Order: sequence, then structure tokens, then C-alpha cells
Amino acid sequence: MPRIYTRTGDGGQTGLFDGSRTTKADPRVDLYGEVDELNSAIGLGLAALPAEAAELAQDLTAIQRDLFEMGAILADPPRCEELAAIAGADLGIAGADLEPVIDRLGEPLPPLRAFILPGGHPAAAALHIARTVCRRAERKAVERRDEGITIPDGVIVYLNRLSDLLFTAARHANHAAGVEDVLWSGRRADR
Repeated sequence: MPRIYTRTGDGGQTGLFDGSRTTKADPRVDLYGEVDELNSAIGLGLAALPAEAAELAQDLTAIQRDLFEMGAILADPPRCEELAAIAGADLGIAGADLEPVIDRLGEPLPPLRAFILPGGHPAAAALHIARTVCRRAERKAVERRDEGITIPDGVIVYLNRLSDLLFTAARHANHAAGVEDVLWSGRRADR
């Protein structure tokens, strides 16, 4: 088995999929690093899921594969250019495909009547962290696009939809574990 270390990044450079080298502080590298962090945060939530949430575990595993593919796309500037030039290009990931999952996960949940605080079951808390990491990755994708870096529209759509899914998944994890969502009740009376 080859060694995990290559020493090629010791000077602060990294390789992109097209063979070019860039600084590890490159905005593109920062963005796909955010997507990698999101994937890890989802993995943490996945590891903490109760057995009653087996279908959610399958959904999250599929999403992790999508995010790995997204990172590969973002690490390949020519591929980003190619995909961005095609309206509605198939990235191998699809935000619209997440909508039925959101609907299915939300079906057994009580309707929202208040804001939800991150917490409850450990899996739910971890999925709320993943949701906030997802929102940060989405903001970075928009920021990079606004800076002139070509980002396929599908990346932003997917991250936007995924944050909704992760919110619903956190609520679903609480529900599956028999734990109530933590509701925000407004300002504290003693202030």
C-alpha cells in the first residue's frame, strides 16, 4: 500500500485535478475544503443515528457520495467551466432529487410552530452542525462565483437544498429516537 504522505504539499501548494498546482489558500481549494468538512460533519451525524433511522442513514450515505463528487468537480477548473456552460448540466448530483427525501423525512414530524434550537439526540445535534457547515459552504460557493471563479449553478442549488434536508434530518433523528425537538421560546424573562 502506498504511503499516505507525498511531501508535495509541504511548501503550501496542492494539485488540482487538471494537473495544475496552486496554493492551499486558493479560494477554490477553500471551497472544496468546506465541502469536505460538510461531508465529515454528515459522517458524524450518521455515526450517531439511532437504529430506528436506518432509511435516513442510507440517504445520508448517498449524500456523502454526492459531496465527494462535488469536491472532485470543484477541484477541476476545466470541468467546472464545461459544466457551467451548459444550462441545467447534470453534475451527477441533483438538488431536486433531495426534495422527495425532505418530504419523506418530514412526513411523520409534527408541524413547526416555533423555531428549533440545535440539540436533542446526539445525532440531531450533529446534523444541525452539518446544516450550519452546509450553509457556510453555500455562502462560500456564492462568494467564489461572485469573485469570478466558475462554479456550476448546480453546486449552489444542491447545497441550498441540502441545508433544508439536514434541518429536516435533524428533526427526523430526534423523532426516531423518541426525543422532542428543542423549541426556542423567545427572550428569557429574567433579562
